[in-house]
Amino acid sequence: MVARGRRKRAVQDTEGRLPSPLGYSAVPIKFSEKQQASHYLYVREHRVREGAQSTWPQKRTLFVLNVPPYCSEESLSRLLSPCGLVQSVELQEKPDLVESPKEPKSKFFHPKPVPGFRVAYVVFQRPSGVAAALILKGPLLVSTESHPVRSGIHKWISDYADAVADPEALRVEVDAFMEAYDKKVAEEETKAKGEEGVPDEEGWVKVTRRGRRPVLPRTEAASLRVLERERQKRARKELLNFYAWQHRETKMEHLAQLRKKFEEDKQRIELLRAQRKFRPY
Repeated sequence: MVARGRRKRAVQDTEGRLPSPLGYSAVPIKFSEKQQASHYLYVREHRVREGAQSTWPQKRTLFVLNVPPYCSEESLSRLLSPCGLVQSVELQEKPDLVESPKEPKSKFFHPKPVPGFRVAYVVFQRPSGVAAALILKGPLLVSTESHPVRSGIHKWISDYADAVADPEALRVEVDAFMEAYDKKVAEEETKAKGEEGVPDEEGWVKVTRRGRRPVLPRTEAASLRVLERERQKRARKELLNFYAWQHRETKMEHLAQLRKKFEEDKQRIELLRAQRKFRPY
């Protein structure tokens, strides 16, 4: 009886609206006018637990599920623009569970695009944009005459053309990144110098790697140099020809090397005799 009652209430709830997961609203979209079937985006207001921090602004962020591969950030911003002015759109492989620092976007250095369906965070300039998106009716068209979306071979050609970087623009972006990185490293070093030897509130002194002697880099070449120095130290400490058996072994090794060299010289002379030719000039 309880299961029947739940099914009846679910049927009654879905009569006036499109079916969607609990807490989400369904927004139908189509790739173009030629497409008959609709694809559904599931949207809700982005919320976090009380006391938790979020990268996205509260009450102005719309969380979108089931974003198809052909729907880009620009397309999603255009579809939701009737609800209000869109501030930013970001597509991700999966939702953000914890707050993570956002790296600045680059035109040349960007992560590999996520294949398949994705999630999106849409930030409006006003909270009214989120409320309007929750009651948005469709179907919405992703590709129109004024805003066509490339597909098939045309998309591959466009992606290849975009992959060819402008050397001058690339140099400018790399220089700007390295300048910001050097500034960050200098600030960290200045902060570490200021905290060096200063006890904290409980009287503990933070021990850093900075000292009078610089720390060796952990590279293969540096490790090989250290091993070679240790081998030379051990060789200097060894006592050569100190015992009688060491004298005998040294003499035997020397005689063996002389015999080997004598045989090699004989073979070389025989080879020269066999290759001798008359050369008047």
